[in-house]
Amino acid sequence: MGAELEYRGKHVLAPMVRVGGLPFRMLAAEYGADITYGEEIVDHKMVRCARVVNEDLGTVDFVEKSSNEVVFRTCDEEKHRVVFQVGTSEAVRCLKAANLVAGDIAAFDVNMGCPKSFSTSGGMGSALLSKPDVIHDILTTLKRNLNIPVTCKIRLLKTYGETVELARRIEKTGVSALAVHGRRVPDRPRDPAQWDGIQEVVSALSIPVIANGDVFEYSDFQRIKDATGAASVMVARGAMWNVSVFRPEGKHFWEDVKREYVRKCIEWDNDVRWTKHTLKEMIQYHSCLEFAEGKAMYRCKTLADVADMYDMRDYYNELQASRSRNGFASHTEGCF
Repeated sequence: MGAELEYRGKHVLAPMVRVGGLPFRMLAAEYGADITYGEEIVDHKMVRCARVVNEDLGTVDFVEKSSNEVVFRTCDEEKHRVVFQVGTSEAVRCLKAANLVAGDIAAFDVNMGCPKSFSTSGGMGSALLSKPDVIHDILTTLKRNLNIPVTCKIRLLKTYGETVELARRIEKTGVSALAVHGRRVPDRPRDPAQWDGIQEVVSALSIPVIANGDVFEYSDFQRIKDATGAASVMVARGAMWNVSVFRPEGKHFWEDVKREYVRKCIEWDNDVRWTKHTLKEMIQYHSCLEFAEGKAMYRCKTLADVADMYDMRDYYNELQASRSRNGFASHTEGCF
């Protein structure tokens, strides 16, 4: 095992479903992110995958055997900073998923904060917050069997006292760090994050706490750190809307960031569905999906269509021609 991931003084890209693929993580790192989380991937799906070395892309792909879908894609360049986040409700299955991917990542994280029904209905995500014994079983099983850091991400519970009690139980499992989203399960994104709740957890623990919630500008990294005492800071929506939020010099114009994201999606053969999803999130925050660009995005069926939209067809064709000469078969085109 190489040097263990350092969790103090870091700016962290949060796990975001359908957004946190390889192109987005690589762009975040280019702009200054120190640690980049992949999107939450459910262990049921991960254990059905095979590890495939993709020599044409220079990636390692975890491909679902039945559908041939790339479930997780990574590369050597991000191995020292990428965190795989799992959705799970059961220790043995979680460990099986972790063992499959452990050699290609910097750390393994358990999602205990997602409030969405696709996660909670299976006993995963925030459903775990009310099951401390299951949490203990999952984390101790991972710690006993993995040679990489194990972490988890939670939300605030009903009271700060309950949150601190759970955080202390989590710390005793030996995890390397704990990320805390400063909202409760019923809270919506428009509700202000409760930084004081994160501060209560920080005061009670000795392991690094990663603060998450309402970071939209580069200056917010220091503001939330000062307010909570957290070791590191994680950003989600602020990065989704303009991932250059990680730049100390200030954000790039979002149109330029969007184009650079498209370029990286072409470079890494990103799934057209997730490419479109991320672009829609960018567009609707800064503009409107009912305008011409948004309507054209809806009509895109392939990555080639997206390349056409942003005048990158020549770049797309060059890469495709090169890959065809090497016998490359895309896993991600035509997924509609």
